[in-house]
Amino acid sequence: MSAMPSFPSGAPVRAMLVLGTRPEAIKLAPLARALAGGTEFEPVVVTTGQHREMLHQMLGLLGVDVRHALDVMRNRQQLSDLTSRLVEGLGQLLRRERPDLVVVQGDTTTALAGALAAFYEHIPVAHVEAGLRTGVLDNPFPEELNRCLIGRIARWHFAPTERAARHLRAEGIPEGQIFTTGNTVIDNLHWALAEGLGTCAFRTARRRVLVTLHRRENQGARMHAMGRALSRLAERGDVEIVIPLHKSPAVREALLPLTGRAGITLVEPLDYPDFTATLAGCDLVLTDSGGIQEEAPSLGKPALVLRTTTERPEAVEAGAARLIGTDPEAIVGAAAALLDDPGAYRRMATAGNPYGDGGATARIVTQLSEDFAAEVPSAPVPLLPAPPVVGGPGPYSTA
Repeated sequence: MSAMPSFPSGAPVRAMLVLGTRPEAIKLAPLARALAGGTEFEPVVVTTGQHREMLHQMLGLLGVDVRHALDVMRNRQQLSDLTSRLVEGLGQLLRRERPDLVVVQGDTTTALAGALAAFYEHIPVAHVEAGLRTGVLDNPFPEELNRCLIGRIARWHFAPTERAARHLRAEGIPEGQIFTTGNTVIDNLHWALAEGLGTCAFRTARRRVLVTLHRRENQGARMHAMGRALSRLAERGDVEIVIPLHKSPAVREALLPLTGRAGITLVEPLDYPDFTATLAGCDLVLTDSGGIQEEAPSLGKPALVLRTTTERPEAVEAGAARLIGTDPEAIVGAAAALLDDPGAYRRMATAGNPYGDGGATARIVTQLSEDFAAEVPSAPVPLLPAPPVVGGPGPYSTA
């Protein structure tokens, strides 16, 4: 990539934040608010519409002003079609706006397309939540490949934990481009709870179980089987299971048969304040989401991860989460063990949060401010093999 451009004295740095999904909005909202609150940066927020309905219902609540909204979604479109539309649409927008910096978050198709389109236009890229890896290229699919490719493009790699930073070093990313910040999801969680705007979706005094399912690799037969496991768990009679339904037709096809089952409540996707209030009010989380693995430990909520791999092992190592897979017997057994064993529950609930202290956004803004003031060049990343990395919890671990 070419060197970073020079800026007239006093001119704000135009930072284009590209987001398309609800998790991206949650994790980039603190950064958008911080950039808009100062004079050094001009945030230009772009939504791609990858999660259009779920995204637009919450952006105002998060205090994020959107400058541009693309419309790229088609019903049941293939990933290749989505990716090509995103790169084309973002490329046209970048040529019109000519930002000084593009910020992407995580590992979505929007994040990959945003980084790729910026690379084609010779615009430096900042990657928030960089360095997560499972080591299995197609699990989760397509996120593992997406984040690896973004890692070859980005100039700034804002890693949430020291483990993530080590992954980047092992892949040949220069040390001076890697910054361990904590995760911005914790910043936004603190903000949302302090605002006190949400309403909890639970309605009984039973043991409260929050379930979120959506991942592509779990859709189909796996998700149908997990639905049957949830039905068995509800048969205990002492639990209230709330499932916010993802908009994906494949997810709804698998979980809508649970409608009307005693102890199970299916609800439409909760807005962010309501979701945080529901998370704060639950006793146990069952999820295949990435972000909730980070949020739940902050609130002392044990999380059972319904996946075969996770790019967030820090919570597992700290004891705040358990990776239990997708087998129905394992799901029912693991949930029942926590509900029936106060000691096991207490150990997970008090394990602590390895993902940050609420200061990630400030660290990111400070680093970008310092580098743009110094006109740091955007050096190319050498293409080196990525050896396996084994390490302990990140710098914020309480384990």
